[in-house]
Amino acid sequence: MFRDKFQITPDQNRRFARANFVKLVHTDARFEGVNTTLPQTQTIMDGLGVNGVPIDDINVIVQLKRGWQYITTDDHPLTFEMERHINKIVALHDSLDPGHFRTGNSTIQISSKEDFVPPDVDVVAEEKWLADLLNDAAMSDTERALRLLYHNMRGQLFWDGNKRTAMLTANKLMIDHGVGLINVPLDKWPDWNNLISQYYRSGDMAEILAWTYTNGIQGVNL
Repeated sequence: MFRDKFQITPDQNRRFARANFVKLVHTDARFEGVNTTLPQTQTIMDGLGVNGVPIDDINVIVQLKRGWQYITTDDHPLTFEMERHINKIVALHDSLDPGHFRTGNSTIQISSKEDFVPPDVDVVAEEKWLADLLNDAAMSDTERALRLLYHNMRGQLFWDGNKRTAMLTANKLMIDHGVGLINVPLDKWPDWNNLISQYYRSGDMAEILAWTYTNGIQGVNL
């Protein structure tokens, strides 16, 4: 059902990601409510300040750039420890304890009147879940990455930066297998956010998995 849409070499996939760094960082920064324009994002990634952009927003963009640089430079297979390292990068300035798994309660607001409380993080169970996923030969690499993305988003494994960490972790898996990138265009975010809220409520990722496969997989055919 979720066959790979693209098949290039990992090195080609890394180059494709690097060619789109600004767009990828610009999109992922929306997880933290950063509303810079694409040119402003480019300027900040180039190491310059932008009048009117708060320092917190600049930090989000800079750390996302570093996160994307990490996953397109390190060619080792994805590991549980890498997830921690990705979180340490992207959540450096806004997490209580960047790079460490959540050991207390967390709450996510999914509507004006509704919160989602994720379960406690069982590190041993999470490590086994990842190992089982990576060894499941019945899935395409794209499906494996999508399931990893949404499992980690809902699980809220870290104190902060969970969506950013989940997105980069899933894309690390996509890049390593040369199957493109996960990047939902900003004009589709209203629908996507509604689906994420529904998924948080139900725990059933079938609908958001299919929707993202249709709308959020990008790549090149060579």
